[in-house]
Amino acid sequence: QWRLVETGGGSVHPGGSLTLSCAGSDFTLADYAVTWFRQAPGKEREGVARINSNGRDILYAESVKGRFTISRDNAKNIVNLGMNNLKPEDTAVYYCAAHQYYANRFTPDLVQVWGQGTQVSVSS
Repeated sequence: QWRLVETGGGSVHPGGSLTLSCAGSDFTLADYAVTWFRQAPGKEREGVARINSNGRDILYAESVKGRFTISRDNAKNIVNLGMNNLKPEDTAVYYCAAHQYYANRFTPDLVQVWGQGTQVSVSS
């Protein structure tokens, strides 16, 4: 069964950093675009960053540009999300998602495999 496993969540103070990792299990993640989504309590799910299969096409939400970096290591079947200068409004459950097709926008409707989510909490 195809699975995505996220790791790296945790609690930090404002201004802190975390790196989330998304690993593919039982399928070749390198063949897929990957999007990181997040959902805060009481809010709708939103796209954060997307990377295509070869890593050359990247999309960021305006709210994270300049602070978050998405990258992938296809040899290791992993996609990472580096998060710097974290703010309280970044607090959410973060999900990685794999999809073969992508557009110049976030496309939850095209997701084929979802991870289970990892909590990121930013507070003083």
